[in-house]
Amino acid sequence: MSSSPESSEVETLLGYLSWKRRHVIDILDGLDEADLRRPVLPSAWTPVGLVHHLALDVERFWFRAVFGGDPEAVASFATSADAWQVPGDRPASEVFDLYREETARADKVIASNGLDQTPRWWPDHRDDRPPRDLRAAILHVIVETATHAGHLDAVRELIDGRQFLVLD
Repeated sequence: MSSSPESSEVETLLGYLSWKRRHVIDILDGLDEADLRRPVLPSAWTPVGLVHHLALDVERFWFRAVFGGDPEAVASFATSADAWQVPGDRPASEVFDLYREETARADKVIASNGLDQTPRWWPDHRDDRPPRDLRAAILHVIVETATHAGHLDAVRELIDGRQFLVLD
């Protein structure tokens, strides 16, 4: 049985998105709690803060809230919390688990909607426009995740010299 063109497109998009999601987690593998919380760049974000941002401001926002219309997800954006900040008593492992949970829930939203699905919710406080469809949102999230994975590559190399992609 052959797959439909849309299911093939979804598989391709999810393949690239999953690859970049793994990149985010894998580049941080082996860092201790102190290094995950240490700001390395002048902008002062931390690796664990970036993963927290990806979990909430990217995966939860775009998929569960905007395209899923999940009331719990939508309600989580009622206040303007800074997702880049992780409470000191919250272990990095919990943030990584949250990221994995949000990506799994995002994948369910993607699987249960067509790529032409329009947004179900958009926050009143944003002055930009929502994406036209789920396809555009997936592409946006791939780009954002890949960009942040690159940020983490640079930070990891500054911390201990480890490189994710080594070109010989």
